[in-house]
Amino acid sequence: MNCLIIEDEFHAAKRLSGLVTRLRPNAQILKVLDSVDDATEWLEQNTAPDLIFMDIQLADGLSFEIFKKTRIEAPVIFTTAFDEYALRAFKTNSVDYLLKPVDEPELAAALEKFERLFGKTETPSLTMDAIQSLLKAMAQPEYSNRFIIKTNQGLTYISVQEIAWFLSDGGLTYLVSHNNKRHHLDYTLEQLEDLLDPKQFFRINRKMIVGIQSVQKVSDYFNSRLKIALRPASGDEDSVVSRERVKAFKGWLGA
Repeated sequence: MNCLIIEDEFHAAKRLSGLVTRLRPNAQILKVLDSVDDATEWLEQNTAPDLIFMDIQLADGLSFEIFKKTRIEAPVIFTTAFDEYALRAFKTNSVDYLLKPVDEPELAAALEKFERLFGKTETPSLTMDAIQSLLKAMAQPEYSNRFIIKTNQGLTYISVQEIAWFLSDGGLTYLVSHNNKRHHLDYTLEQLEDLLDPKQFFRINRKMIVGIQSVQKVSDYFNSRLKIALRPASGDEDSVVSRERVKAFKGWLGA
């Protein structure tokens, strides 16, 4: 098995090379390349390897640029420091991915997967559409999925799936859960807007952010505003969509 390693960190490349040859003593590391330009040149001038290990971020840019410059026939296993949030697309569009620092059990599993697939007509190969999917996954922001709250028993977590809405009241910020429990938060609504998934939460006015699962009914309200019936219910003065946010709110609901 002939392997090519594209990695700009010397120690990471050395470790990966050692692990590959330890797990597969018959494997040959053809070359270790550390840049988009060097990898492109090598691939254009040499026979395709059996397998490529490719880091995402290289010294001169993202390794996806290599696919734009030359055709890659070999299957790819990505090595990357990106966290789990962005990695579903890597699993879909390549043989596998390995989080850095690479450990031996994960590498062994990736090699076994490669060997199961190798030689089949459906062996993964990256297309430009797949590359765009990977880039999109990498660029997608990661939103908070839980918040720390105080209870009588001390600090604990509450999942965003349990939160109905957020309220600013008297200079303090509160979250209200679906079971109608209120907890103080050390965030402003402005900070929460950056932390929350905009598909799931919307700021309806200067005092309130509502979760889409808590919206039960929407009706017209005076002065071109909207009134929302929430579950659990909030104070009437709070659950009104301000006039300048009505259009965006309707778009958020899919109306």
